[in-house]
Amino acid sequence: MKLVKFFLLFFFALVVAAAFGPAPVSQGQGRSAKTAQKTDREGDGTSSILVRPIEAPAGFDDVTNGLTDQTTFTSDRGVCEERETIADGVGPVYNAQSCAECHQSPVTGAGSQITELRAGHFDGSSYEDHPGGSLINDRSIYGGLQEIIFPGYEIRALRATTNTLGDGFVEAIDDQVLLNLAASQPGQSGGMIAGQAVMVPVLEADGILRVGRFGWKDQHASLESFAGDAYLNEMGITSPMFPTENTSNGTSVAPYDLVPDPEDDGDDLEIFARFMRATKVPPRELSLVNQPNVVAGGAVFNQIGCAICHVTTFTTMPSGSFINGGELEVSKAIGSKIIHPYSDFLLHDVGTGDGIVQNGGATTRNKMRTAPLWGLRTHPRLMHDGLSHTRTDAILRHSGEATQVINNYNALTATQRSQLLSFLGSL
Repeated sequence: MKLVKFFLLFFFALVVAAAFGPAPVSQGQGRSAKTAQKTDREGDGTSSILVRPIEAPAGFDDVTNGLTDQTTFTSDRGVCEERETIADGVGPVYNAQSCAECHQSPVTGAGSQITELRAGHFDGSSYEDHPGGSLINDRSIYGGLQEIIFPGYEIRALRATTNTLGDGFVEAIDDQVLLNLAASQPGQSGGMIAGQAVMVPVLEADGILRVGRFGWKDQHASLESFAGDAYLNEMGITSPMFPTENTSNGTSVAPYDLVPDPEDDGDDLEIFARFMRATKVPPRELSLVNQPNVVAGGAVFNQIGCAICHVTTFTTMPSGSFINGGELEVSKAIGSKIIHPYSDFLLHDVGTGDGIVQNGGATTRNKMRTAPLWGLRTHPRLMHDGLSHTRTDAILRHSGEATQVINNYNALTATQRSQLLSFLGSL
């Protein structure tokens, strides 16, 4: 009888431990004060936060990641694909008529071969933008407004469209994880690789600062801020977030701007941000992943140091966490998901910088965000300017902080180089 009671008590203890014991939480997934308040108030935060991380859904299939239902996702994608007109507020200076015009390979939301043009001047000690800003818009609604580069602005730079698929998961990476990465890189202890995290304003949260992660200069930390920037600077459409039209090389376009500002009431920005947050991450090519030469190439990638900057794996913050200055709660579809972007989302000088200064200040003039390599096989033009046309060309353009990694690459055997290219071709 005593033995029976012992086993009953033991079984009861196991049940209690399973019900109330802590589950594993990935590095950097601390609960903010606001999250803790929500948990205490609603009484359901613990179960949504303490969950075992799982792989984020991947695919080039135009299917929601679960943040929204499929009907909403398809409708939001339609808004991103819709061609805006002059009557909708496009221009007077602009680059494109829709989000999809620049984000469409192989599906809406991905990158493309489209580039934008920027210009500025550096006198050896200080930098200045081209009149009207570094962005030189490629199109206008009136020929006399077309922007050009003026003499004396010798910095001319192309920037390729970035992929936005899976960016909802990137948005949910804890700031501290990125700061820890920067602090842990070899350059902090006398080596060469030293990524820089820059703090940028979250515009929908009254400019509260957060670690930048979107754009070639890490200009934005929030997808809503990113969307507002794109609407103004790529399509010329103003919004409550960006209520003032761009100029044409510094000259007012008011006589040609016939649509009252703001031209969008903010709804489209929210739709674009929601669409990006609901996209799946770019998938690996499953037919290649387990091939021996691809597996061996992945080992070479790590061995020579590529993965120091092209970081393989992150885990998003738990659902119920608040980000973007408290304006966005991480959903269950986004929270505690494992992603493989192959980027540290930090700024580095690898010898290919475009010379343009944005949010990060003068020290970032020749630094660029580490290009995420997920979806690499869909990109025929590589690096920030799209001017490298093979993966070998892109590798060999690296210098600066990447010098030792390139030295390691040059020391590889022909077989190892082939394996590395096979691995990159699977991304």
